[in-house]
Amino acid sequence: MAGELILIVDDERSVVEAIRGVLEDEGYRTESAESGEAALKLLERETPDLILLDVWMQGMDGLATLSRIRETVPELGVIMISGHGTIETAVRATRLGALNFIEKPLSLDKLLLEVRQALKQLALERENRDLKQRITQRYRMVGSSRAMRETQRMIRTAGPSNARVLISGESGTGKELVAREIHRASQRSARTFVEVNCAAIPEDLIESELFGHEKGAFTHAVQRKRGKFEIADRGTLFLDEVGDMSLKTQAKVLRVLEEGRIERVGGSEPIGVDVRVIAASNKDLEKEIRENRFREDLFYRLNVIPIHLAPLRERVEDITDLAAHFLGFFCSEYGKPEKVVSEAAMKILESYAWPGNIRELRNEVERLVIMTSARVIEPEDLRREFQRRVDPAGMAVLVECIELKEAREKFERAFIAQQLERSQWNITQAAESLGIERSNLHRKIKQLGIRNMVEPKLRHRDRET
Repeated sequence: MAGELILIVDDERSVVEAIRGVLEDEGYRTESAESGEAALKLLERETPDLILLDVWMQGMDGLATLSRIRETVPELGVIMISGHGTIETAVRATRLGALNFIEKPLSLDKLLLEVRQALKQLALERENRDLKQRITQRYRMVGSSRAMRETQRMIRTAGPSNARVLISGESGTGKELVAREIHRASQRSARTFVEVNCAAIPEDLIESELFGHEKGAFTHAVQRKRGKFEIADRGTLFLDEVGDMSLKTQAKVLRVLEEGRIERVGGSEPIGVDVRVIAASNKDLEKEIRENRFREDLFYRLNVIPIHLAPLRERVEDITDLAAHFLGFFCSEYGKPEKVVSEAAMKILESYAWPGNIRELRNEVERLVIMTSARVIEPEDLRREFQRRVDPAGMAVLVECIELKEAREKFERAFIAQQLERSQWNITQAAESLGIERSNLHRKIKQLGIRNMVEPKLRHRDRET
């Protein structure tokens, strides 16, 4: 693709002019510098797409210049040029990050070919970096609640080890995200992260999916297939909804964990695999064990490091950050102008019980980005059924009020009572979620007549805390 800017760094004017001529004939833009120092100064105001850098120059030589470039702009592509090339010099240049090493006298046809290949390689690397950045943005953990801080601490502690992790929590709480963060924090982060949704694969196919199969192992097995354990070798395998596996499949997974080997369906040759397994379930696996639906020995193999994710209704303080994160992500994804949630709409979001947890909030924000034209999202932009489910009892009494003061008191009473109920009558936690001091909450409870309704529970809770 023509139009890229190429910086030529060489102290021989004739060489610079020859290279400039052939590059500009091909549609490239060029800049030149006669020394390493001049090149570094030019990089302070403009970043080229590629640098052609001579090794032997007066003052700072090419290798020293390359080293400085890698420190300041590490992703910048550099091709080294030398009239006195040696293997040792080429090796040093490669170790410093040069894309290639070309000897003088230059073949301009070969130079053009190297430039095209280098620009193509750099474009692919940029695309890969952008993709990784988008994936990181998509799967970024958001929130500063006590529950989120504890989860992040567990990830930092468990990540660098090879220990198996079992993540529990309701659907939509972010179990896959936590698994990805553990992988990213591990020594296997450069390797593959492979996800298997055990609930989504039919029983007759899950063994083939996990362990692979040989050609002719069953009908439609027209060629050999590698399973997820093989694909995840030296990386991480995430078994989502592991509680939905049959007892037969559980037994085979247990054997793999114990022996570190698999056998493809229809095969007889053991294949060694080095896989870190992270499992997750929204079921109570200990209850499943009692009811003979999950193997106890597999549970203890998986549950080396347990991590429990709190539902969104127990971390209300994270809703503002999560909504802002999803707004930014989806506005960028759909090319929409930046949007914000009004204070009134945010109150409704924070009062909702979120049975679908973070996934439900994410879906609601995506709908708002697509369907709302205004920059500020207001309560009327939320779905009517969504608003009705916020607090039916508390909102219904407001229509009977005549004066604003009466309506405000009734809403405040209902809202505070709801937060107390949600925090299981823990005054400190309720005060934090309401954003007020504990002493102020005590005063509000007494002032609004909530004390008589909740006093026995509060006394019990205060004794515990």
